[in-house]
Amino acid sequence: MSATPATPIKLYRHPLSGHAHRAQLMLSLLDLPTQLVDVDLMKGAHKQPEFLALNPFGQVPVIDDNGTIVADSNAILVYLARKYGGEHWLPSDAVGEAAVQRWLSVAAGQIAFGPAVARLVVVFGAKKNADEAIALAHAVLKVIEAELSRHTFLVGDGMTIADVAAYTYLAHAPEGNVSLDAYPKVRDWLARIEGLPGFVGMQKTAVGLAT
Repeated sequence: MSATPATPIKLYRHPLSGHAHRAQLMLSLLDLPTQLVDVDLMKGAHKQPEFLALNPFGQVPVIDDNGTIVADSNAILVYLARKYGGEHWLPSDAVGEAAVQRWLSVAAGQIAFGPAVARLVVVFGAKKNADEAIALAHAVLKVIEAELSRHTFLVGDGMTIADVAAYTYLAHAPEGNVSLDAYPKVRDWLARIEGLPGFVGMQKTAVGLAT
């Protein structure tokens, strides 16, 4: 683990991308010098050769840490935790690391196909099945509510990158017409994260239930 980067870490992002916000939130929580580079998705900047050289999948976020390029939000969280964070962000023991990885998979699975897609429909007009996404969102929220009734964060009583990976799309779920009213433990957990030193939120949109 190194204390600080040699130069500010470039974060290629879109301000309304929850995946990009995961990386921005982690950089801020670790108090790392950061240079935000906005990628104009609406104009197709993410499909241009210059950006594809950074990430051939043509997706944000990407970070450039003094020449080390890391794409994919969860991969970025792992990289930042291992290089600049403490053991608590990503445990190295088998049980702890597996517990975190479980939630990274949920973030890339149920959360991505549930609340994230529901928000995409409303905010970006994505041609997706909104009802199905909302149902998936409530299914994963019920599981997370039960998990948080047993401990303070997703993996025990200390925050890890699992919480960072899950936070954004759950916090912004109402923008996709997913109500959090039935999930008091989830709302308390969101508030705990938002109260942390270095917390930075994602830009809100007054749509869906968030109007």
